Amino acid sequence: MNSVILKSATRLVSGLILMLSVYLLWRGHNAPGGGFIAALVAATGFALVALSEGPAAVQKGLRIQPQFLIAAGILLATGSGIAGILGRQPFLTGIWWPAQAEKVLAGTPLFFDIGVFLVVLGALLTVLLALEEI
Repeated sequence: MNSVILKSATRLVSGLILMLSVYLLWRGHNAPGGGFIAALVAATGFALVALSEGPAAVQKGLRIQPQFLIAAGILLATGSGIAGILGRQPFLTGIWWPAQAEKVLAGTPLFFDIGVFLVVLGALLTVLLALEEI
């Protein structure tokens, strides 16, 4: 598409969309939100860039293939589940660091959400880029 207005608006809005996606990802391990909805929002930003600039701009911005995002997400989500087993708990048991703090910042649910984020974003980008190239 060769629209100056769309290209200018995309440059402004896509960064805000990706920042919103990171906020939803960070907020989601303790409240509604999380990896799935954050990946959907991020994919919307990438779809907007693909519509205005073309799929080559998205691939250049990613610098890696979306299939690697899927693999990394599966490994991260599985690793967060194995952390529970290593702590002699059931698979996918939430483990928080530091364990004695009142305000906990990180734990295995955050890593699981990041894994879900990467899997969903990689799958959506794979489909999006395949459809754009047709």
